[in-house]
Amino acid sequence: MRRLSSCATHTAMFIRKTTHTDKKTGQKYHTYKLVESVRTQRGPRQRTLLNIGKTLDLPQERWKDLADRIESIVAGQLSLFPVSGEIEKLARRYAEKIIRGHGQCSPEILEKKHETDFQTVDINSVDNEHIRSVGGEIVVLETIRELELDHKLEVLGFNRPAFEAAIGVISARLLAPASERATHIWLQNHTALDDLMGTSFESLSQDRVYKAADMLLKHKDAIEAHLRNREADLFNLKENILLYDLTNTFFEGSGKYNEKAHFGRSKEKRSDCPLVTLGLALDQNGFPKKSRVFDGNVSEPGTLEKIVPEISFGNRKPTIITDAGIGTQDNIEWMRSHGYDYIVVSRKRLHEIPIGMDMVPVRENEQRLILAAIRINDDGEMEVYCHSSAKEIKEKSIKTRFEKRFEEALTGIQNALAKKGGTKKYDKVLEKIGRLKEKYRRVSRRYDITVIKDKESENAVSIDWRMKPVDDTSGYYVLRSSRKDLTEKEVFDIFTMLLNVEDAFRSMKSELGLRPIHHQTTIRCEGHLFITVLAYHVLQTIRTKLESQGITYSWATIRNLLSTHFRVTTSMRRSDGKMIYVRKTARPEESHVKIYDALGLDHRPGKTSKILL
Repeated sequence: MRRLSSCATHTAMFIRKTTHTDKKTGQKYHTYKLVESVRTQRGPRQRTLLNIGKTLDLPQERWKDLADRIESIVAGQLSLFPVSGEIEKLARRYAEKIIRGHGQCSPEILEKKHETDFQTVDINSVDNEHIRSVGGEIVVLETIRELELDHKLEVLGFNRPAFEAAIGVISARLLAPASERATHIWLQNHTALDDLMGTSFESLSQDRVYKAADMLLKHKDAIEAHLRNREADLFNLKENILLYDLTNTFFEGSGKYNEKAHFGRSKEKRSDCPLVTLGLALDQNGFPKKSRVFDGNVSEPGTLEKIVPEISFGNRKPTIITDAGIGTQDNIEWMRSHGYDYIVVSRKRLHEIPIGMDMVPVRENEQRLILAAIRINDDGEMEVYCHSSAKEIKEKSIKTRFEKRFEEALTGIQNALAKKGGTKKYDKVLEKIGRLKEKYRRVSRRYDITVIKDKESENAVSIDWRMKPVDDTSGYYVLRSSRKDLTEKEVFDIFTMLLNVEDAFRSMKSELGLRPIHHQTTIRCEGHLFITVLAYHVLQTIRTKLESQGITYSWATIRNLLSTHFRVTTSMRRSDGKMIYVRKTARPEESHVKIYDALGLDHRPGKTSKILL
């Protein structure tokens, strides 16, 4: 146990103001300290308990109330007289620093760590306070340390306050994703992260939280390169495959101060809001390699040649996997000319199936059967025709629904020919049918439509339609590839890795607070997105390690399970009237132990401290 004094009788606490002179500038400034008067064998003495700092936003006539309230909190006593909310807040802040050992006194070690420690205490005085979550925090913090991100930030010139804020905002994005303002509240009032880091977020300003994002963004390239190399070393990653896709997210506000915010086609059906676009390149294991923020209305195909050259691959270039939105003919030509192999979804609409293809199973489960066949086209490029039973059912259902609507609309035009006031003029009827075919162009091509014209009245007298005998391409799609050394199954398995990017975007949006964006300036917006990418690096590392131990929970589930593990300070009054404060981590539950063991972490993170006041 530690105690703050020995052989001394406490009398009272008070606040002392001291004037100093800056030796360089000659300017005077003040500091404030919480001082305790004590009687010792050598007479009365004064001892500094806490260095408050250069600022104390409280009138001098209220200092005595503040000191008295601090003393009563430390002594575990109720206040005899009510105090204002401002004094109560300051008193609890400063008392907590004293209790947690952040004051000026050097505590005396009274017993060794593993020795028994019997004390006589008043059971009715036992109380718990400063309860903070520790489960998710230790998992995230140790993963950050394993990735050596903490060391990299120090190398990049982050001083101690900036370093602590950066680790704080990254951890908050994983454990309590929200705005920077909410992050600041979480760091100060809900988490034991600072406890684990050996610091305190009590004096952390909200401005420091915002600036942490700015500093991280400033060193974006160096940080991403470091994480890429470290993850490759940790998991022996092979960069044979590069998966690339984009997503966009929306703003809360006008976005007029963000040069990249534009209206466009929102993937979240929020086209009423300005957007920004995030491009992300991943390897086959789902680890990010490079990220970049584009304009909200950016043309997706044009982003590929902007982000891929920023990734260095050495002599062996990977096979690039993209969807149809990026797999344009221009991009295919660019990949060929720069030595990249590729697998992309063909943008060409499939109207007929080549005759004589021998399709083989490449994926089969209870939900679907997927068949594929290889064909070399006239340009010598390999095409893989794929058919999914589940996709066929879905597309046929959609076609049937639209065919029904199309035929109902044709029937309405037909019925109008016999109604008073209905459209009867031949040219007008053709116009209505033309607009209808444009509206339902995916199914209208399957119909032959004939309008019968009365030569005398120049009116249409009837409309006939029938479906053409065309190939049913429901469930089919085509992959284009330069990898002629691969089988149908190998091409399909590599292509389905693109789902890793979709999973990453889904996780960023639902689990890591990517959306919505509250920031209005370009740099703050990009900082917000980059913190989410950094959080995903940590998340993917945790998930990969857990999966190697057979734990396949989502991050949301892991976070919820660990959120019930806490650190707590227990106080009790000893028989001599002094207060004992014990801060330690609660005994873990089975769900906590399972995750800790899989990650090789201690079951009770954080140090146990005992202080006698």
